[in-house]
Amino acid sequence: MKKNMGRREFIKDTALTAAAFSIVPSHVLGGKRHVAPSDKLYIACVGCGGEAQNDIEHYAYAPKKNAVIAFLCDVDDVRSAETRKNFPKAPYYHDWREMFDKEHKNFDAVTVAIPDHNHAIVGLNAMQLNKHLYLQKPLTHDIYEARVLTQAAEKYKVVTQMGNQGASFDGMRTLKEWFDAGLIGDIEKVYNWTNRPVWPQGIPWPDKTAKVPDTLKWDLWLGTAPQTEYIDNLVPFNWRGWWRFGTGALGDMGCHIIGPSFKLLGLGYPTEVTCEASVAYSGIFKEEDDPMSIPAASRLRYTFKRPDGGELKLYWMDGGLVPERPDELDPDVNMNDALAGVPKLGDYEGGTLFIGKRGKISCGWGGRNPRLLPLSLNNEVDVPEKYPRVQGSANGHWWQWVDAAIAGYHNDYEGNAALPVLGKKKAYVDSPFEDYAGPLTETVLMGNLLLRSFGLRVKTKRLDPVYGEVEDITTPGRYIAYKWDGANMRITNFEPANQFVKREYRQGWGELKL
Repeated sequence: MKKNMGRREFIKDTALTAAAFSIVPSHVLGGKRHVAPSDKLYIACVGCGGEAQNDIEHYAYAPKKNAVIAFLCDVDDVRSAETRKNFPKAPYYHDWREMFDKEHKNFDAVTVAIPDHNHAIVGLNAMQLNKHLYLQKPLTHDIYEARVLTQAAEKYKVVTQMGNQGASFDGMRTLKEWFDAGLIGDIEKVYNWTNRPVWPQGIPWPDKTAKVPDTLKWDLWLGTAPQTEYIDNLVPFNWRGWWRFGTGALGDMGCHIIGPSFKLLGLGYPTEVTCEASVAYSGIFKEEDDPMSIPAASRLRYTFKRPDGGELKLYWMDGGLVPERPDELDPDVNMNDALAGVPKLGDYEGGTLFIGKRGKISCGWGGRNPRLLPLSLNNEVDVPEKYPRVQGSANGHWWQWVDAAIAGYHNDYEGNAALPVLGKKKAYVDSPFEDYAGPLTETVLMGNLLLRSFGLRVKTKRLDPVYGEVEDITTPGRYIAYKWDGANMRITNFEPANQFVKREYRQGWGELKL
């Protein structure tokens, strides 16, 4: 969601922001939820390129001009170059730990957009310094990490927001209004799918190592991950396809696409999950200490208990898999584009299809562009708006976090667990860890627990009448229904799967705990 801003405006506003930084002396900052007298939020940025650069620009060029990019940190001097150029007065660090140690009195908040495996350790340390936190999706790499960050948000009472900007789309409000109006009746099934992965998955780890670029701090990039030799093309993007670092297509888009169902239908932890995955190469025949690739395609089915006592089936598909084509669509229509409501052919990144007792509704990722099926019904629907829209829609997702942090308020869910309604408080956020982002991330990553269990192998021996004693490799984690105890973060009917709830950090990176 890049802002539509010309280069001249960009540089002009950069200069204004930098000037604001020079006016407020550092000694007025620091302290729990402290706000500078200028009513500006001073932000330390962990990650500067790619999605991180997008985040930073949204803070710096918000309409209120109430955020200051105070410090920058990145392990990649190439990826961070443009952001450093645009914010030349912001001191630059390679190690976030050094930045936190030296500068924590000089900033109010932290924004984090780095590879998934280091999300939790940075986020927790920020909250323990009583800093407001914006953390990109998925919130964490592991289920246990998501639970810890949720508890930390509750403990430290800072303003938190996950980077699933679709939660602030107008479409989320429209969907809720349509559901409240009963347009399609009780919803029994939800299908979610994406065009991801758009990076390599289901491939073997390369045999050849490569020289680490002089501009990349490889040990800091690895962070909590196991010691691994550098390979070409892993950075800055293709790490997503390896369990050691990424969370695959589900981790990348699940919080965007499953999020609307989770929030608007009031879902909790699933009670049962099943999965299928491609097996051409998913790392199952690698040695245990080698990196493993995430399957190239997968399908999962989550079972939830509905608030009214019934059951809801929620499906996830990636790698080119899609739900059955709805009969309501014209045969010549591209199903993915039509259901996601994208403006032109090929813009589709993911979609959701709600199946109710009386009809169907589709939308794009994050709930955008909701549409009734058949599409002709959209010319007739007339449901009044009753939920306030976010200024700037998805752009406002960044802005509301800044506003809420300055206001000093945690969030505002007055009497409505699905969408915040502005009441007596001055500000709210759409994706706070404890009310929404944490439990959603746990649910998304529970699907990855199944995909990892799908590749588990067990060596057994048997006596063959011809060849004598032979060794077999079995995969007992496939094609079973996993029973999930969400409160205790445990699979109750296949113990080997529980090893993927929590990973061990590399030596020297400690342990994640409150």
